[in-house]
Amino acid sequence: MLFSSIQFLIFFFIVTVLYFAIPHKVRWIWLLLTSYYFYMSWNPKYFVIIATSTLITYSSGFLIDKANRIHDEKRSVNLKRLWVFLSLLSNLGILVFFKYFNFFANSLVRVFSHLDISVHIPVVDYLLPVGISFYTFQALSYTIDVYRKDVKIEKNLGKYALYVSFFPQLLAGPIGKSKYMLHQYNEKHSFDYERIKNGLLLMLWGLIQKLVIADRLAILVNTVYKSPDNYKGLEIVIATVFYAFQIYCDFSAYSDMAIGAGEVLGYRLPKNFERPYFSKSIKEFWRRWHITLGAWFKDYLYFPLGGNRCSKVRNYYNIIVVFIVCGLWHGATINFIIWGALHGIYQVTGEMLKPFKNSMMKVLNINPKGFSIKLFQVLVTFVLVDFAWIFFKAGTFTIAITLIKKMFYFNPGIFSNGSIYKLGLAPMDFAIAILSVGLILVVNMMQRTRNLRSKLAKQKMLLRWFVYLSAVLIILIFGIYGPGYNAQQFIYLQF
Repeated sequence: MLFSSIQFLIFFFIVTVLYFAIPHKVRWIWLLLTSYYFYMSWNPKYFVIIATSTLITYSSGFLIDKANRIHDEKRSVNLKRLWVFLSLLSNLGILVFFKYFNFFANSLVRVFSHLDISVHIPVVDYLLPVGISFYTFQALSYTIDVYRKDVKIEKNLGKYALYVSFFPQLLAGPIGKSKYMLHQYNEKHSFDYERIKNGLLLMLWGLIQKLVIADRLAILVNTVYKSPDNYKGLEIVIATVFYAFQIYCDFSAYSDMAIGAGEVLGYRLPKNFERPYFSKSIKEFWRRWHITLGAWFKDYLYFPLGGNRCSKVRNYYNIIVVFIVCGLWHGATINFIIWGALHGIYQVTGEMLKPFKNSMMKVLNINPKGFSIKLFQVLVTFVLVDFAWIFFKAGTFTIAITLIKKMFYFNPGIFSNGSIYKLGLAPMDFAIAILSVGLILVVNMMQRTRNLRSKLAKQKMLLRWFVYLSAVLIILIFGIYGPGYNAQQFIYLQF
């Protein structure tokens, strides 16, 4: 049940109407049932996995809390560490089995084959449970937060299960930490017209990003990336730039629809994006891109490794480790590991060159706050990020290398001989794609200084409804859907 499908819109309408119609004290039960129904609509067997993760982390919270009350401090600490370790081991074990078993098994076979040792490890054939990386991390944050005494244990198993499975964020985030989300399931959420309208507006914007922009860009991107031997030069460059905006609009659309759906029901989900392609460095990019995942790794991996409270060499090591793990989190292929490692190398290199960069600016009398230098930094950061996206998008390492080798070919003739329109998009669709990218950049720039939804709410009713109806018409007229088109799954559902 995709967020961009008619089925979901009907489902969400029914859930919302009944949610506000039933008494407050039983609303969490309704949300829990509908959340499990939503998840099981993908595959009923997935229920067993999410239920297992929920029970393990819920029990670990009780056991850690019980250990806290032991007077023998040494025994108390040892028991708490044991329960945290077992919770992490079991949950990550489930994640590794379903997501990484075949990858590690194949890698091991290849290593032994180089040593002329024949090893046979059976391949496990199964579908990856959707959302497993997201709800596993959300559940583990509870175990760690209870261990750190950042939150009190949730005694109600049902409400804790709702925290893990809340349908708006279940499949692809945002990843909500327990200290931010758990208490909200005990709050009373009344019907509020303005809040509901704002939530629906955000969902509407998400639909535009997905159906009008991301899915249109995907046509050209997939054409080039599926047949890398047939394209070169600017064709690959355009496809790679389009992919940068495709994945942003696709994931931002899901996040906005999730946040908007939560807002309609009265829940505050954390922001996941903050104009990432206007970042002036890779470090800043990761403060703006997939914010909740970055925050998770920062709190639960980077800081435990020592963060920046150590030597520079150790700090650089910590950064590289976090980004390699981040890459592996996204998928069990060498491409994702390279993608993560590249971002780690970018950031470490940026930190190492910072003193030299600052001194050169002083020597050359360059104003670091000037528009031209900021624009240059934004463009350099985008190029670095976009280059790394090649490994993220390419299905194999061989395809990625082929694309990189062939992209450094100057063929401006594609714009004059019409071959640019042989990449999957007709002239009209290509023009809409370019205008859509421009729209995203303009909206991002406007979001820097103002809340567009609040600004719109202050306008006269006639203008407001003109905007609402125009947005719906844009989706109906320019959206990529209907007969002849395969429904494009959200990219991050595969993780």
